[in-house]
Amino acid sequence: MRISTALSRAARYLLYMSCAFATAVCAQTYPAKPITLVVPFPPGGGSDMMGRLIAEGLTSRLDRQVVVENRGGAGGSIGTGVVAGAAPDGYTLVLASVSEIAINPSLYPTLKYDTLKDLDPVAMVGTTPMVVAVNPALQVNDLQQLVELVRSQPGKVNVASAGTGTITHLSGDLFRSLNNLEWVHVPYKGTGPALADLTGDQVSVMFVPPPATLGLAASGRIKLIAVSGEARIPALPDVPTVTESGISNYTVNNWYGIFAPAGTPESILDTLSAAVADALKDKKVVETMEKQGGQAGTLDRQQFSAYVADEVAKWGKIAQQAGIKLQ
Repeated sequence: MRISTALSRAARYLLYMSCAFATAVCAQTYPAKPITLVVPFPPGGGSDMMGRLIAEGLTSRLDRQVVVENRGGAGGSIGTGVVAGAAPDGYTLVLASVSEIAINPSLYPTLKYDTLKDLDPVAMVGTTPMVVAVNPALQVNDLQQLVELVRSQPGKVNVASAGTGTITHLSGDLFRSLNNLEWVHVPYKGTGPALADLTGDQVSVMFVPPPATLGLAASGRIKLIAVSGEARIPALPDVPTVTESGISNYTVNNWYGIFAPAGTPESILDTLSAAVADALKDKKVVETMEKQGGQAGTLDRQQFSAYVADEVAKWGKIAQQAGIKLQ
């Protein structure tokens, strides 16, 4: 019995040491093959644009192809869940936003991942405000006119989102609640499909990150009447903030970050974080983000981890107040 026990302990020790050795070797040679960056929304939205931009920057710095894979559905939860359950080897990452990370945990009782336990924050990629976009047929030129129109037609104005519980939904719902408005929420399976119907006059309003809206606004297919941040943005210098529009109780910012499956070796996380930080210093990347209405992230890995925890608490409270629960 003693011999058997000793052999069992020795076997477990050898197994542990071999796994540890394999992990160490993997970390030392990382990356040795292409990396998949999951974007948990369909092509055409802000997440997709931000994901492709940073994937290009990482490809050149890691000397390995970083391939964007769109896996939309359930407000970004499907793609994010896939990464949360992937091998923690640094080869499957997710470009996630505030929706998937900070909002969904409070909305989906059956969510298959725990943001703070199943994902390791790598780096903040960028931030954007939200913009209030309207179809030109709505015939409003500023935010006050929109508020007056909704109040004059309670329950008749259709407001699109990229999905129930996403930042595009809750940012709008927060505005609606704070200003005692009544409208109809119309959820889609991503920003792209929602904007397609906004330009097609099937819906009238959307609260949305700027990147996917700028070309549509320039062509006159939609009108941007306000930004939700503390200040105007270089991409839209003529669009006032919500506060400048006379509504002082509302400020919202969206953010994007890269996450890895929990348990990914620290050396790999450090390699990825350093590569992202270097990419975000690139003049081309900074200018592209600004042209899309965003700002490059400035938080290091530890700061981003603390920020994520704060955001989970903040948006969880807002989601609870909105009374939204999804299956």
